[in-house]
Amino acid sequence: MKELVEKIKAEYQDFVVNADAQVEKGNKAAGARARKAALELMKDFKEFRKVSVEAAK
Repeated sequence: MKELVEKIKAEYQDFVVNADAQVEKGNKAAGARARKAALELMKDFKEFRKVSVEAAK
């Protein structure tokens, strides 16, 4: 589970960097990267929830 949390942190940082680049500089490619990172984060959050529930049992 620790590796999953580290992966989520890294992907979130990528998302923040790219989302900021899109918003502040109008970088369209960064927007695409931010959307891709958001989809990966959603998948990882679902996986985290599943693992977390199992660990709580």
